[in-house]
Formats: sequence, structure tokens, C-alpha cells
Amino acid sequence: MTTFVDRVELHVAAGNGGHGCASVHREKFKPLGGPDGGNGGRGGDVILVVDQDVTTLLDYHYSSHRKATNGKPGEGGNRSGKDGVDLILPVPDGTVVQDRQGNVLADLVGNGTRYVAAEGGRGGLGNAALASARRKAPGFALFGVPGGGGDIVLELKSVADVALVGYPSAGKSSLISVLSAARPKIADYPFTTLIPNLGVVTAGSTVYTVADVPGLIPGASQGRGLGLEFLRHVERCSVLVHVLDTATLESDRDPVTDLDVIEEELTLYGGLDDRPRVVVLNKVDIPEGQDLADIIRPDLEKRGYKVFEVSAVAHLGLKEVSFALAEIVAKARADKPQEEATRVVIRPKAVDDAGFTVTVDEDGIYRVRGEKPERWVRQTDFSNDEAVGYLADRLSRLGVEAKLMKTGARAGDGVAIGAEDDAVVFDWEPTMMAGAEMLGRRGEDHRLEAPRPASQRRRDREAERDDPQREYDEFDPF
Repeated sequence: MTTFVDRVELHVAAGNGGHGCASVHREKFKPLGGPDGGNGGRGGDVILVVDQDVTTLLDYHYSSHRKATNGKPGEGGNRSGKDGVDLILPVPDGTVVQDRQGNVLADLVGNGTRYVAAEGGRGGLGNAALASARRKAPGFALFGVPGGGGDIVLELKSVADVALVGYPSAGKSSLISVLSAARPKIADYPFTTLIPNLGVVTAGSTVYTVADVPGLIPGASQGRGLGLEFLRHVERCSVLVHVLDTATLESDRDPVTDLDVIEEELTLYGGLDDRPRVVVLNKVDIPEGQDLADIIRPDLEKRGYKVFEVSAVAHLGLKEVSFALAEIVAKARADKPQEEATRVVIRPKAVDDAGFTVTVDEDGIYRVRGEKPERWVRQTDFSNDEAVGYLADRLSRLGVEAKLMKTGARAGDGVAIGAEDDAVVFDWEPTMMAGAEMLGRRGEDHRLEAPRPASQRRRDREAERDDPQREYDEFDPF
């Protein structure tokens, strides 16, 4: 049965925003009390949070689809819908978030680090929020926006200062068990360790973590044995420790050859050439092991390695190794560049950034892409003429109409708003602006107010004409 998982593919889906409500206040003696439709609630986010009590991605291996709750729709009486609940997914320290193409989205290191994997959709506005001096009683509301989502890959890379590497049965698990309080499975057969084990070591004033990486064999970097699955766990370490078996019973092996093979696999894996190396000659409590250690030690020191002779069983040489590793770790921490304080970076949009683009595809379709127009289309109820007119107003105000004309669009040309697989396509009519203007007082009901004097109506018309935010451009579409 699987007990450790360090790589999973997870499908996340944020909650959808709730729809706005189109409602008119009803009360005795006030038959037309005005619009009172509430806004829809926003959908819940899907958030990854580092939890120090979580050490594996096993839960997501068995349950790979996770979805946050949707926002509730608005209701009459100006009652807004309830927001969806954020879905918190705890992950181990050292989890890397990637997309399916392998691009890194986030590197989650440190307890409490958060990453929003999918953002909830915003709620639609109710007709109370859409009411204005020009549109006193809107007969429509906006739909909620669907939540984000997609497939992400979670990959766990152990956060350890020291990585113990070596052949199976070299004594790595025994060594970590006597250096720290870790209690890995120990036996006298290869591949006893099937998962990386972490232990905390205290040497003087330095506290550091040690990772026991499952045994590597020739071809590990290409997927042979367990190496490819667990080589990623040495990427964050500050120092690599080669644990060599000086008392191996296999006649075709020797410690120096073992070291060369492991080094070759680390080189093929890549990214570890700058890490300092330490060699630990294990099992020197056995006479044959001590004799072999005496023979190969000068050769290893000539290569530039720091060499230590230990026995995990007899507890020989452990203090020297522990303090030597603490010194290397302390130096690596001191050399590590200090993280700068979080700064707020303001990136204003360019003055000529319209927020959308208009292009012409091979079929002669004018395609409008942009966050705002695409969101507005998703929020529109196309079965409601007033809602469609409101969308036309918004697009015109954003400059889509003018851009289409400038690009060369003519009456009857096809216009698509959105991506190719999810676009709203219609035959464009430049008179849409004029039509929107003729319906300019959509939703206005004069029964809701006392008649205004002619002078007041004239002043209102003049103010509307001089308004810099006027919704419609004054130009001949042809």
C-alpha cells in the first residue's frame, strides 16, 4: 500500500460567483418601490497552504479533484448572496506548484506560506446596484462569473540542509538514526528505505536537518530503481554526504567505484555541481572495513573530499561528522543572500492600453479579446433585450465599437468576443450605438417620481449632453 507520495496531478476548481437578482420592491401603498435586487456572492478560492504537520501528498493521490463552494445568488430586499467558502489545501513544506507544461507557478517554503491556485468568480450585480439617474429601474441583473481552475502538478522537494546519498544498504538509515531522533526502517537487505527520511541534528549552537535519500543505483537519473523518484529531494540541500560501505559483501563493488557511479548520476540529473561534498566511510567497526578505509582514504583526500570514518552501529566518529556538517551548513546559511523585505510594486497601465485587442482571423471574423469584454459577455443574459443593450453600452464606452470601425469592420461582419472555443459570435451592426442611445433611458419609470418642470428637464438634458463620461460617441459610423 502506498504510504508516501511526493508528486501528484491535482485538478482544482474555484467557486462560481452567484447571480445578481432583478427585483422590484413591493409594499402596501408603494406598488413601485424601486429596484431592490441584491448582488451575488463571490465564489470561494482554492488556496494551498504549507502545514508543518503534513509530510506527504498522499491525500491528493487518492482524491485529485478539489472544488471550492459557489457564491449564493442575490435576493430581493437588497439581500446580497453569501460568499463561497475558500477551500484550504494543506501541503508539505517544500512543495513546488507547476502547470502541466512544467512551468513553476509557486515554490512553497515556510510554514503558513500561501498560494491561490484558483480564484473564485466575482458575483453578479443586482438591479439595485445597476440603477442610476439614467436607468432608474433596471429590469435585469448580471450573472456571476465562473471561477478559475485547471490542472496543476504538486511536487515535493524535501527542505533539508544535508542529504545522505549512496548505494542501497550503505548504512544511510543507520547513520541518520544515530545522528538524530529519526527512526527509519533498518534491515540487512537492499532498498529497505522506500521513502526519504528527515532527521534534526543539533551540533553545538547549530541545528540542521538531514535527509536520508533512498538508495541510488546506476541509471537512477534515467528512471532506473528509485533514484529518479527521489533525486529531487536533494535539490534544496546545502551539502551532499556520500555514505560508502567499506564492508560490502558484493565482490564486484568497491567504495571508490560506488562514489564515482553516484557522482555520475548526480551530474546527469543536473543542478548539484556547486554543492560541497563530504565522504563518510561507514562500517569501520568491522576489521575488513577498517582495512579498506585505510587504503582508499588517501585517494579520496587527494580528490579534495573531506573524509570521515564512522560506525553507525558502534557509534564511532559521529561527533566529528556532526560538527563538520554543522560548520558547512552554518557557512552556507551565512553566504545565502538575505531576502529583501517585501516591496509593493506598482505597474500602471500604459496610457494607450485599451484593455482589449481586435484582430481579424483567417475566416474574416473580427475577434475581440480582453479581460473586461470577455467577463461582461459571460455576465450578460442574452434572453433579456435590456441586458443586451446594457452590454452594448459598456462595449461602446470601452471603445470596442470605435476599434472595430478603425480595424475595418462593416455592417454584417462577424464579430466574436472571447477565445475560439468559448466565444460569443454575432453579426455586427454599427447602428448598435444608435439603438443603444434610443433606449438610453432604459428602466426609467416616470411613475416612480413626480413630474418634473420643463425647465428642470431641459437642464437635465444639457447636463447629460455635456457629461464627460457620456456613454456614446458623437460621430457618423459611416
